[in-house]
Amino acid sequence: MSEFRITTPDELYFVTLTTVGWVDVFTWIDYKNILVENLAYCQLNENLEIYSYVIMSNHIHIICRRLDKDLNELLGRFKSYSAKQIIKAIENNPQESRKEWLLYLFNYFAKANKQYSKNHFWQYTTHPVLLYSNDVIKQKIDYIHNNPVRAGLVNEPENYIYSSANIYSPLKVIQF
Repeated sequence: MSEFRITTPDELYFVTLTTVGWVDVFTWIDYKNILVENLAYCQLNENLEIYSYVIMSNHIHIICRRLDKDLNELLGRFKSYSAKQIIKAIENNPQESRKEWLLYLFNYFAKANKQYSKNHFWQYTTHPVLLYSNDVIKQKIDYIHNNPVRAGLVNEPENYIYSSANIYSPLKVIQF
């Protein structure tokens, strides 16, 4: 069963979306760009406000809120749609040397739950954590921005392109 945490419209949350088995999928720019395009769509069409984010190899952290509607419902649709797009991109990527292995893993995780017929891409939980004070918000932003540094990908947070710490990030965020 999925973990269900209630979210309240207009409240600010720290959210984590993780691939099943912590599989490193987002090593290709094309796959990261699918996430960026889908998040940008949600910003424009689904009242999603994003204040901070990072896309790592197997998970995403976001500080966000959804105006007037349930955030969990939107995250569920985002996960479903982005999973289908990324799996299709993997299937159609002639450069993807891990294609058979990745598709095997997504199929393997789908067999554990009858909800999924062929592939299971995202873990069930999104771990929405209500951000209730400025100190907690700052702590989560620092955590998000320093994630690529802790992973050894860059020396400074602002050098990681798929993060709101980088002014040239492809996903635009609302500044605090």
